[in-house]
Amino acid sequence: MRAGDQPYDEEALAALPGQSIVFYDDGEALFGEDGAYSYTYSAANGGGTAWGSYRVAQDGQVCVTFVNGMSRCDQYVTNRDRTVVITSDGQRFPVRSSQIP
Repeated sequence: MRAGDQPYDEEALAALPGQSIVFYDDGEALFGEDGAYSYTYSAANGGGTAWGSYRVAQDGQVCVTFVNGMSRCDQYVTNRDRTVVITSDGQRFPVRSSQIP
């Protein structure tokens, strides 16, 4: 976490179902109402979609299990009115657009 990072609160986490977020590389994550998850890679990154399911952990991380068996948990934060996804190894991915409050 960096100075200014504010983890998503309960309201923002509860708003995930049915929403999408688009990253600056044009990749898009979709959060289904039923816990389904998909990430569609941009054309510049080869296209294609990774399918799985997601859940919100007690500590507020968003955990995804992909159909290929891989899984990961990410921290969603806001910083200066921008959403940033922080992976477990500390990589930061700013979000270009989001429907999440």
